[in-house]
Amino acid sequence: MPDNARRDLLKKAATLGIGAMASAGAVLPRAALAFSQADQKLPASEFFPGFKRLTAKTSGATINFVTAGSGPPLLHLHGYPQTHIEWRDVAPQLAKKFTVVAADLRGYGDSSKPTDGENHLNYSKRAMAQDQVEVMAGLGFQKFAVVGHDRGGRVSHRMALDHADRVTKLAILDIVPTYKVLHSVTNELATANFHWWLLIQKAPLPETLIGNSAEFWLQSRFERIPPGILSKAAFAEYLRSFTMPGSIHGSCEDYRAGATIDLIHDAADLDHKISCPVLVLWGERGAWPKLYDVLEVWRERASNVTGREMPTGHFIAEEKPDMLLEELNKFLS
Repeated sequence: MPDNARRDLLKKAATLGIGAMASAGAVLPRAALAFSQADQKLPASEFFPGFKRLTAKTSGATINFVTAGSGPPLLHLHGYPQTHIEWRDVAPQLAKKFTVVAADLRGYGDSSKPTDGENHLNYSKRAMAQDQVEVMAGLGFQKFAVVGHDRGGRVSHRMALDHADRVTKLAILDIVPTYKVLHSVTNELATANFHWWLLIQKAPLPETLIGNSAEFWLQSRFERIPPGILSKAAFAEYLRSFTMPGSIHGSCEDYRAGATIDLIHDAADLDHKISCPVLVLWGERGAWPKLYDVLEVWRERASNVTGREMPTGHFIAEEKPDMLLEELNKFLS
C-alpha cells in the first residue's frame, strides 16, 4: 500500500468513534456556531482590559476565549497548568497589529470538560484542535496564525497537520513533538518530566493525589519561574481555574490522550511535514536543550523552521514577555 494511502487509512481508523465531533479538516460554517457573552465578573476578565470575553459552542465542547484588535487573525493556546491568562502580557500588545484570540483548551479554565471518550479520544489533540478551528471559523477567520505553548503547542502541531489550509504561520514554545519524546525516553527526561507519567495513570489516582494538595501542586509546577514574576493575582486565577470541578481530571485526560490516541494519530503522519513557516522558541533553563537539538528535531516534522533559545525556563510568556513579543512580531509580520 502506498505511504499516502496508508496514512489516510490510519487517520480514518483513528477518528472512528468521534461521534458528534467534525472530521479532521471539516469546519462548521460561521452561522452554525453560537457565541455568547461570558461572565465579565469572573476574575480572569481583569487580565485583559478592553477585550471581549466570549464562549463558543463547538461540535465537541464549549470554549471560553477573549478577543480584541484588528488586522490579521492570531490564535493563542496555553500550556499546563495554565489558561488563556498566560498571554496577559503579550496579547494586548499584539492586538495593536492583529486580531488576537486567546482561548482556554477544552478541559482547562472556563472551557467545558467533555467526557473522556474511547481511548481518551475526546482529549486528543485532534479534538482540541478542531475546537479552536471552529472558534476561528465562527469569528469569520478561515486562515490564521497560531502561537502555542506546551500543551497548546501540541494542539497547534496537530492543527497544522489536520488543517494545513487554515494555519498560515505557527509559533511553538518550549516543546519537542510528543511522538519524539515518548519514543526516546531517558532517565534524565523522565526525571525532568515526571508529571507526564503521573498524570497518565488510571483515574482517579492522579486526580485524588493532586486534588488533595492542589495549591501545593500548582506551586510546584511554577517553581521554575524566578521569584517575583508570577503575581499573586495570576497565581490565584490559575488556582481558581485548576480547582474548578472537572479541571484536574480534564488536564489528566489531556496527558492520557498524549500517551495513547495522540501517538496513533502521530504515527499516521510521520511522513507528513508541516507546510507553513514554523518558529520554535525554547528556554535555556528547560529540559529540552539538554536532551535534544531542538531545531533539528522540528526540522524532521516541518519544512520551514527557524528559532532560537531564550534566556528563560519553560514559561517564556511569563518570564520574558517583551522578548517574546519581539520574536513574534518579527516572525508574524
